[in-house]
Amino acid sequence: MRKALTLLLGLAAVSVAAYAQAWQPAGETIRTKWAEEVNPAAPLPEYPRPQMVRSQWQNLNGLWDYAITSADADSFTSEGKILVPFAVESSLSGVGRMVGKDQALWYERTFDVPKNWRGKRVLLHFGAVDWKADIYVNGSRVAGHTGGYTPFSIDVTSLVKSKGNILKIRVWDATDNSWQPRGKQVNAPQGIWYTPVTGIWQTVWMEAVPVTSVESYYAVSDIKAGTLSVDVKTAGVLPGDKVNVDLLEGGIGYSAEAPSAKVLASAEAADGKAVISVPDMKLWSPDSPYLYGLKVSIIRKGKVVDSIDGYTALREISVCQKPRENKRMALNGEELFHFGPLDQGWWPDGLYTAPTDEALRYDIVKTKEWGFNMIRKHIKVEPARWYYYADVEGILVWQDMPCIADHSRDVLSTRDPEIAKGQSNKWSHDSFLGGTDCIVPQEWKNNYYKEWSEIIDALKGFQCIVVWVPFNEAWGQFDTKAVVDFTRKLDPTRLINQSSGGNFEFCGDIQDCHHYPQPAMNAVEGKLVNVLGEYGGIGFPVEGHLWKKDKNWGYGGVKKSAEEVLVQYEEFAEILKHYIHCGTAAAVYTQTTDVEVEVNGIMTYDRIVKIDEKKFREINTSVINTLK
Repeated sequence: MRKALTLLLGLAAVSVAAYAQAWQPAGETIRTKWAEEVNPAAPLPEYPRPQMVRSQWQNLNGLWDYAITSADADSFTSEGKILVPFAVESSLSGVGRMVGKDQALWYERTFDVPKNWRGKRVLLHFGAVDWKADIYVNGSRVAGHTGGYTPFSIDVTSLVKSKGNILKIRVWDATDNSWQPRGKQVNAPQGIWYTPVTGIWQTVWMEAVPVTSVESYYAVSDIKAGTLSVDVKTAGVLPGDKVNVDLLEGGIGYSAEAPSAKVLASAEAADGKAVISVPDMKLWSPDSPYLYGLKVSIIRKGKVVDSIDGYTALREISVCQKPRENKRMALNGEELFHFGPLDQGWWPDGLYTAPTDEALRYDIVKTKEWGFNMIRKHIKVEPARWYYYADVEGILVWQDMPCIADHSRDVLSTRDPEIAKGQSNKWSHDSFLGGTDCIVPQEWKNNYYKEWSEIIDALKGFQCIVVWVPFNEAWGQFDTKAVVDFTRKLDPTRLINQSSGGNFEFCGDIQDCHHYPQPAMNAVEGKLVNVLGEYGGIGFPVEGHLWKKDKNWGYGGVKKSAEEVLVQYEEFAEILKHYIHCGTAAAVYTQTTDVEVEVNGIMTYDRIVKIDEKKFREINTSVINTLK
């Protein structure tokens, strides 16, 4: 037995060594401490969908063959290995190459289907692929997908065999030389615009699912009535089948991967909806992020046909107003000042993708430790596990829609004329007057609505999200009232920040001003909640932790020491308190980390904290308590 174990360990070591020889991080830019922990044999091995867990699944991350061809090529010859799920431009992909609109990126790998999956449906899942993906299994094109920020799944049951299946993916991504949502990505990175992200950047995985199965659920709490409503979608349900929803005891640190708590209450889903009366309801908040477990089961003749393990939280976000005062935001009926950083979610080694799961969680943990209670997730969408950790840690999230355009003259010249024309408009800089919409053709609008609806549908189950932000600073802004109405119809349970720092209309719930570097409110409208959606940006370049040696900058200038940063930050906090007394209901400080040549982060790009954290937390806590 000991000899067999020794042989096994030896083979495992040889296997890991072989992987290491086939992969090394690309380029010479800085990397985080987690880059050294990336295992090319099993990168990001964690279960990718924490709100809906099944036991039978297989992670397909790892080393794949890849090639970059002309955009019109219909086949490819491998040029080497790429580490999935890191974008081809990133260091951790092992490639570090740019791809433009005239090229296509190809992937290929083989996979086996476990024997105990026989008789079940085999679903192929993609966390996110930027931007247009064509999927081939064993030579057949099985699906196409557009949209760089949302998961999609394909039923490949009829096409797969037990051994040697071939999975091939073709990706086209024009980044900013098109009308696709792309956030801060541009083909010519500079200033506030960053390196493109092309191809697979979230986990690829397979799952075995019964023919009769739970497809999804969506839980909404009514804290006044003391109930939880759960909408359940199923497939293959037969007459007489029952769909049951159990509410489980949870608590801080509840793990959806290993639910073992007792059942608190149950209800059967009639016509797809279960309404559960919750005993002694425990509400979720940043101070007490209590999570309940959920188990959704399909029962046939007394036997469980399928079940999934998940979780939810009970909370309510609303607008409140005291007599003779401005409107504020309330969490669970209590006024709360929202205060947190602008979080871009970029990594020097993985770009859009955190090197490890620990790294993904790290920024949220630090934000909470710094005394903040909110994060504005800035024109990027994160993997599901990021929102799970926000739920677990107890941090409010404002979720932006990744922009389809911008008005930066520095990068407009790099685009085709028709694309540049469609992205030109007048930004009124926080005003109800003078701003104009972008010239957005209907095709662009249709795709915006498609991708925004998919983002909301994918994320609305995470209760940390309390505000939707459709537009930022008039970048690609169009038909604001119609977009707000569209957003409200998709999710009436959250507040809508119509256009953070953009062209204002009398719609939505929030009017959001931007002002750099010191806090200030350029406009105040009593019919809406008034917030300061961006300010600060105090720069401090830390030697040895820079993306580039020159062109580093910050909105608030560049300081020479951590002490200077903290002095300036505290001065800004005192100004902010004045605006809170005058009605400002929230503020967002720029930003969590440095990103490429932006050095205005609380941490460096490779996640080294720049300032005295204890003093920083004291300042932030005093700002939030100003409203109490």
